[in-house]
Order: sequence, then C-alpha cells, then structure tokens
Amino acid sequence: MSLTLDNDRTAQTSTPINEVLANRFSPRAYDSDVAVDETKLVAALEAARWSPSAANTQPWRFIVARRGTPEFDTIVANLMGFNQVWAVNAGALIVGLAENVNAEGQPMRWAQYDLGQALAHFSVQAHHEGLHVHQMGGFEVNGIRSAFGVEDRFEPISITAVGLLGDVESLPESTRDRERAPRTRRPLDEILIVNA
Repeated sequence: MSLTLDNDRTAQTSTPINEVLANRFSPRAYDSDVAVDETKLVAALEAARWSPSAANTQPWRFIVARRGTPEFDTIVANLMGFNQVWAVNAGALIVGLAENVNAEGQPMRWAQYDLGQALAHFSVQAHHEGLHVHQMGGFEVNGIRSAFGVEDRFEPISITAVGLLGDVESLPESTRDRERAPRTRRPLDEILIVNA
C-alpha cells in the first residue's frame, strides 16, 4: 500500500507557482510492493521526449529499468553508498545520458543542459501522474557505461528513481528526519545576479 508523508511537503514559495511544481519533492521512501503504472511511466517519458532542444538535436537518451529485472539490479549495483539502500525500492530506475558528441564527431555543448530539461519535464509529468522522482548523481559512471555498452559519445549524467511513496519508517533512522524536514531553497533575490 502506498503511503504519504506525515507532514506537508509543499514548497513555501515567495509567490504562488503551479501546484505540481510546489508539491514536487524528491523522496527516498518508495513502496516496494507496487509496480510503476506503465501508462504513467510512458507519459513521463513522452513528456521528456517533447522537452525543448537546441536546434532540435534531442541529445538525450535513457536506460529504463523496472524493479525485478536484471537491468534494474545492474543499475542498483552501480549506485554509490547510501543510494543503494533506498533506491532499490523504487519502481523503476532511469539512467539519463547526454550525447556530448554527435555521430559526425561534432561537440554538442548544450547536451547536458537539454538532458536536464528533458528530466525536468519527466519529473513534472511524473508528479502530475501521482508518481515521485528522485534524481541522483552518486553512481559509477564507468560501471554503467560498461554494463550497458554505452558508446563513448554518450555520457551517463544521472540516475532517476521513480515510483510511489513508501513508508518513511522503512528508511534507516538517520534518514528519517531528513526525509521529513521542511523543504528549503535560497531566497529568490540571492539567485538573481542581475534583475534589472
């Protein structure tokens, strides 16, 4: 059974924003008894497919692995440290790859930016569908590259866990408070270098 957190995780924004964005957060507690709904997962991937792209090059690729598959286990094995403890309960893990050099050998300097936009679109659509997403950078890049035969021109950038919320009590004690803590961000005026 999917659970919710026992406190409000809504962002305390300085001005109203879209409800999906205000309510989105990155959990570590996933329900390991429930598979990700395929329709919802595909909708999130479709949102990623239609994200903005410099010169329409679409330099993102994904390795999608559902819990219970050897591919999922391979991704878990390449997560670093604590990420292995909680991400194993997600319904799916998705490796995000950036095409840094195209098939003709030309650098694509905006590839990582475009991958980030694709994953942002994935995240918003997933949350809209009732799924939760947590993106990670702590993983063995060369292990992922080798395990999935990733071409040199593609760089594994992140791994995204997606699934339904689980019980926070299933997490190690040291993580529970962090999972329940209020969400914080720098003040808006601190991130605006120029606001003329």
